[in-house]
Amino acid sequence: MNNVTAQILHRLSKAGDFLSGEELCLEFGITRSAVWKHIQLLRAEGYHVDAITGLGYRLSGLTGRPVEAEVAPFLNSSRFGRHILYHGVTVSTNLLAKSLAGDGSPEGTMVVADSQTGGRGRMGRTWVSPSGVNLYFSLILRPELPSIRVPQLTLLVAAAIHQALSSVAPDLDPLIKWPNDILLNGRKVCGVLCEMQSEPDFTHFVVVGIGINVNQTELTTELQEIATSLFLETGRLFSRPELLASVLNHFEPLYDAWLLQDDLGFILPYLEKYSLLQSKQVTVDQLKQTISGKVSGISPGGELMLDGKDGQTLLVSSGEAHLRKEHFN
Repeated sequence: MNNVTAQILHRLSKAGDFLSGEELCLEFGITRSAVWKHIQLLRAEGYHVDAITGLGYRLSGLTGRPVEAEVAPFLNSSRFGRHILYHGVTVSTNLLAKSLAGDGSPEGTMVVADSQTGGRGRMGRTWVSPSGVNLYFSLILRPELPSIRVPQLTLLVAAAIHQALSSVAPDLDPLIKWPNDILLNGRKVCGVLCEMQSEPDFTHFVVVGIGINVNQTELTTELQEIATSLFLETGRLFSRPELLASVLNHFEPLYDAWLLQDDLGFILPYLEKYSLLQSKQVTVDQLKQTISGKVSGISPGGELMLDGKDGQTLLVSSGEAHLRKEHFN
């Protein structure tokens, strides 16, 4: 969709009623013939646009895709989500966002895809990304902070997603699994992947990649035991644009508050309240070792706090945490 067509879509979505062709001509500096061509392009994209002589044009049906014009009506953020680059198909939103960030795209720029051919999770895992049902998006951040603080962002994003899910589906009970997953009934519904380019004392940029299983109606046999979707948990469909906007609406104020803090202390009570691992016995698989203990909390720096066998508290900064199976029952 070209820029003028997208602007006309946004204008129609804000109007809520008919706009005359003359109004659109004057606003966009184009002819009536050009307006009609843009209306036809919108219809080809799947939008329902009524055209009545004497009244003009009215947007009467959206596509449900997470494009800027459909996300914008739900936004109350000032920066995040105000510039969305939408792709029907891309290899990975994180890959594209990193390229844009390297070329100087400003903080708040977002890449959203309807499907990915090479979606990734943590530790190089594949993130299955079918079209038309889920959310896959990446947000460019430029925090003026030392790179040592950047890993805290993963939990900050997880808190925002948890808040968003709780607002659009208050009947569900999502839990945060340190450091980057949201689970429903013991199955993964969302993952976060943060990647950065930095120097020890300066962060050039951070790309926050998020995948949320929204309206997916079925999963492969190998995924059924470990993953789920909002639809599978509730039996109802959700608006992807509204959910995306909700994540951004919750994340922007948390991010701005975090920039003014020294750590995650201000959000720790929330993270611990909705932690899947809190007070549970876990094992954490790391590259060269496995650590076991009872989770006593999350540190202000974002590390998982484990009470070890010797009574000492261990701070775990990375790894894959596993609960005993009975904790899921």
